[in-house]
Amino acid sequence: MTTDQIISDAKAAFQLCEEAEAENRIAALDDLKFAKLGEQWPDSVRQQRIRDGRPCLTINRQPAFIRQVVNEARANRPAIKVHPVDGEADVQIAEIYNGLIRNIEQTSKADVAYDTAVDCAVSNGFGYFRITSDYADDDTFDLELRIERIANPFSVYADPLSTASDSSDWNQCFVTEVLSHDAFRAKYKGADPVSWSDDGYQKLPAPWTSGETGDHSVLVAEWWRRERVKRTILALSDGSVLEADVYLKQKDVLDAQGVRVLGERLVNSHKVTQTVLTGAEVLETNDWAGKYIPVVPVYGDEVNVEGKRHFRSLIRDAKDAQRMLNYWRTASTELTALAPRVPFIGKKGSFKSDARKWATANSQNHAFIEYDGEVPPMRQPLDSGAAIGAIQEALNASDDMKAILGLYDASLGAAGNEISGVAIQARAAQGDTSNFHFIDNLSRAIEHGGRILIDLIPVVYSGRRMIRVLGADNAASTVMLGEPLPPKESDPATKLPMTRLCDLGAGRYDLTVETGPSFATRREEAASQMLELIGAYPAAAPILGDLLAKNLDWPDADEVARRLKALLPPGIAAAPGAPAAGAVHPPVNPQVQAAAAQVVTLIGGLKQQNAALAAQVAALQSDRSLENQKLGIDAFKAQTERLKAVNDAGRAAR
Repeated sequence: MTTDQIISDAKAAFQLCEEAEAENRIAALDDLKFAKLGEQWPDSVRQQRIRDGRPCLTINRQPAFIRQVVNEARANRPAIKVHPVDGEADVQIAEIYNGLIRNIEQTSKADVAYDTAVDCAVSNGFGYFRITSDYADDDTFDLELRIERIANPFSVYADPLSTASDSSDWNQCFVTEVLSHDAFRAKYKGADPVSWSDDGYQKLPAPWTSGETGDHSVLVAEWWRRERVKRTILALSDGSVLEADVYLKQKDVLDAQGVRVLGERLVNSHKVTQTVLTGAEVLETNDWAGKYIPVVPVYGDEVNVEGKRHFRSLIRDAKDAQRMLNYWRTASTELTALAPRVPFIGKKGSFKSDARKWATANSQNHAFIEYDGEVPPMRQPLDSGAAIGAIQEALNASDDMKAILGLYDASLGAAGNEISGVAIQARAAQGDTSNFHFIDNLSRAIEHGGRILIDLIPVVYSGRRMIRVLGADNAASTVMLGEPLPPKESDPATKLPMTRLCDLGAGRYDLTVETGPSFATRREEAASQMLELIGAYPAAAPILGDLLAKNLDWPDADEVARRLKALLPPGIAAAPGAPAAGAVHPPVNPQVQAAAAQVVTLIGGLKQQNAALAAQVAALQSDRSLENQKLGIDAFKAQTERLKAVNDAGRAAR
């Protein structure tokens, strides 16, 4: 296929993507400007108010609601868990997969990619992250996988024919990037700096573009395509299955081992290609190692109407309530703080004796003001009814906003009438439940991201090389690929240890996604529950002492755990690495064992004292909060009664 034909096909595909996403993009951009930039007044109304010298206030409450949902996703970030599927797979290899994926997430700062994507999904309806591969360092040929964020969600144009919730059925997509002329010339030497598609990109003004296309920057597009292909697989006499191309590369070795081909068949597969384009030429063409396009969407609230997918943000339906809040708060401010001063009314000639002071009576304080005439000047009563009505309407708009979003005061941390901790958590959980679909969509996206990693890992991490893996507690260790693993079990026939080669390409693996608190949070909860168990059953202290110390956040906690572990009585199964049950233990000094039990009991006492002190501090803070609320309510009532009395006096005077 010629370059002109590739560019022509790409532009036709890009136009379909643009047309399919036009409505979602316009609504998403309006949501972002509304919530994040505070552009909540119509331009004509704002300009008119500025010309008239009238206030135009924006009481933007949307970021707080967005952060509530996004931070809940951060606190309970989904974790990938790999499992073996067939007989060739192994639990040990699955654990290496888990450790390697944790290492990939840590080294590439995947938490930033996930947080950015879910923030975009909540704020405007969709966000993305991507998976890339690159060399581990400048002086090596070893490749590594990375999870990268896509900061600008409008740079991605998804497959218009997709129906899956996680992009697993994407057959094409575009990722655009704006480069300055200098950066473009440095990256693509000799290429013509012609932007990919000016018309479509100019529909999204700053700040969601990193520059204006034209004389100062160049728009480059990545065109990802996935095509169906046929490949031949071979069944070998040793029980393994290899692709025909791989078998041919290893044929001499396999023949020497006596491995024969027992059968072959054609299977359906996919080939993914990345083509980097400008509006004038093809810059790069790269074959991707996996079978999925490595761009993963995190969708907001998905609504399918007559076959068209609409992706809605959290605040889409709350914008009218926010506009009402802005209007009524502005109106109440204008009617009270910026209202005209109440004038004096008197008989003609009453103000001649001290005209200068009477002219400044509403702006300056005077010790006395004289007047002429028989009747003293009277001040007009202040009509505060409109201001009170505006304040009430603002409160109604605020309540409407909370009802639309499903986030009430308890979810936002405000004190309520609840007394027990269970009741407070139940009220806060209502808001979490009403918006849990955003967090669930992030879980689906991370699950598909894990599926892409499992597909790529055997190809990228192959041969004989050292890799780093992380445990659930982020403890690092290394694994040598292509070397035998430490034996975990014995052969039932020979009673000899069974060894297995560390080959990430052997067997099939699948994954699940676990959502919940982080490892540090679970460790704190484990320590707390162990203390409760020891308090209810003190005899468990010598047995659980090492595990309790290990889960406490202390300096040298591991050393304390190791020493307590050495005092375990014989026959007790300890943590991995401890002597097996039934092994010969050195005699344990009863005095040392009693001292260890006392240490554990002391730890429990200190934790309980800390918890009691924390509860007392929280109770004092709650009491002060209630007092402040009561004082605020009393002050508001007093102000209302004063305004009502002034209003009644004015009506009586009339």
